[in-house]
This record gives sequence, C-alpha cells and structure tokens, in this order.
Amino acid sequence: MTTTAQCLSAYKGRSVLITGGLGFIGSNLARKLVEIGDVEVSIIDALVPDQGGNLFNIEDIKSRVKVQIADMGDDYVINHLVGGVDYIFNLAGNVSHLESMLRPQHDLELNCAAQLTLLEACRNFNPYVKIVFTSTRQVYGKPIYLPVDEQHRVMPVDINGIHKLAAENYHQLYHRVYGLRAVCLRLTNTYGPRQLVRHNRQGFIGWFIRQTLDGGVIELFGEGRQRRDMNYVDDVVEALLLAGASESAEGEIFNLGGTPVSLSALAGELVSLTGRGSISPVPFPLERQLIDIGNAYSSYQKIKTALGWSPHTPLAQGLAHTVEFYERNRTHYWEPDANTVRRSNAAAPGD
Repeated sequence: MTTTAQCLSAYKGRSVLITGGLGFIGSNLARKLVEIGDVEVSIIDALVPDQGGNLFNIEDIKSRVKVQIADMGDDYVINHLVGGVDYIFNLAGNVSHLESMLRPQHDLELNCAAQLTLLEACRNFNPYVKIVFTSTRQVYGKPIYLPVDEQHRVMPVDINGIHKLAAENYHQLYHRVYGLRAVCLRLTNTYGPRQLVRHNRQGFIGWFIRQTLDGGVIELFGEGRQRRDMNYVDDVVEALLLAGASESAEGEIFNLGGTPVSLSALAGELVSLTGRGSISPVPFPLERQLIDIGNAYSSYQKIKTALGWSPHTPLAQGLAHTVEFYERNRTHYWEPDANTVRRSNAAAPGD
C-alpha cells in the first residue's frame, strides 16, 4: 500500500500530462502537482463551450504549467504530447448524461474515438507511460443492491454511460494486450471549487450551489428523496495521485464513494449555509426520468484496501469551502467563458 506521502514524492522530478486539464477536476489536480513541486505539468484542453474548461481555473499557476489548447482527438497533436511523459491523467470527455442522449454521435467522438486516439499515441510513442482514466459510477446503471461495488453488473441507462464503459474497456484491453500501465477510477458525484455552475447538465451539486447563491429556487425532482454519495474534489485528486503512483493498481478498476445523503438534505444544507434560496419539489421531466437511477451510492472498500484511500472531507466543510470560493470568484463562473472555442470534433474537458 502506498502512503499519501510516498505517493506525492513519486511525482517529484517527473512529467505529467492532464487531458481536460482546464476543467474542474483537472485544474485542481494540476494545482496539487504544482504544490508538490519539481513536477513538469502539461495540460491539453479543447475548451469546448459548456463543458467546464476555464482558463481562470489555473490563472494563479499559469506560469508553472504548459497549456496546449487543442483536441485530444487530433492525432498529430497528441502524438507529440505523449512522448517522454511519465504520467497521463486522462480526464477529457463529455460528462453530461442528458446531453449524450440528445447528441449521441458527439458523445461517441469525445468519449470513445478521442480515447482510442490517445491510447494509440501511447502505444506507438510512449508504451511505458502510466495512465489514470476517470470513468463514472453511471456505468452500473440502476443499482440492484447498495452500496454498489465493482462486482455489480454494468448496465448503463444512457449513452454517456455506455461510452464511458467502452473507454474503460479500451484502457483495460491496451493494458492486457500491449502492456500499457492503465488504471480506471469510477467517480461518483464530485464537487468543489472550479466546478461548472452555469447550467445543470453536468450534475446537480454545482447547480444547487448557484441557485442558493442567487437566492433562487432549488427544484427537487421527486421531492429529492434520492440518496447519492459525494466526494470533495481534494479527496478525488488524492485518489488519482495514489492510483498513479501505485504499480499494483495497474489493470484495476476502483470505485470512489462516500456517505450517502438525500438530495433534499443536501439542498437544505446549502440553504442553511448561505442563508439564501428556497426549495421546491417538482415533477420529474420526462427526459430526466427516463435515465434517473434512483438511490445510488458506491462502496469504496476495494480502493481503501488496495491503496489506503478513503474520503476525509465532511460534506458541511466541503460545501462551505466551495460556497466561499464562488462568493469570491463569481464573475469567472456565472457567465460563459470568453476563452472557450467551438470545434466540431473537440475532446471536451472531462469533469
């Protein structure tokens, strides 16, 4: 088992590439690597509108990271970027379940085709690189038992989940056949500073936070009885770094997870914390009801046993840090990011 201290020291003097690194989780990971010191950090991000990529996410560390604004699916670009890199944290991709149902071909390009382009680049130009791929708990679909562990059957209920599962299989196949040192993490609901809060198509937590800070109404589908688990972004970054530093993790799939809470309780916590906003139960919109999975939370026992990871940020503390961040930096997250660009075949930042 790799301790956190050993894990962080493993990156010193090494080079790291983060795909989707201007997005929510990627930028927080970049900041942690810069904090470690003596780490060469490179970022590739297509800055696709509405996906969460934002240059402000790295504004105060921009002189200490290299940034390439480009599509991960562009083989000419990625072939050059992967050479000589020690670690790749592969966070790029579309994460909107609802959008994947509306634009399935687009989701296919971002979450499958671009992933194969990266893996082929690694196979051909850097076969010894360590790759940590972020997948989603959504691959399990509607749980048949709780908490969901890695032995649970996989049956995604939307296009995004199917494509994420395919990308997992690509990484595992390249590990088995070509020896690429890949590990997959199935993330649950991640929240924290630098998260997209402009719309509600990439998860509910950021949108709940925005509604409360605006003094608006948090609409709870089905009265918010659904129970979900959540991870503060710093805990997720720690899991990524532990997985990257551990040789025994290679070829494995690990759940992240936490203590389940109802959406109504989460909304109540935010209203109490901010002293703003209100809560209103509303009927499920049909397009969301079709892909809703009800109660869903994961067991993180496997990664706890193998790597020593467990979430340690209490929900109240994580929400307080997050709200405080947006209070200070509201102007950079409430409106569309002027730095985003439209590219029809772009690999979106993966949050």
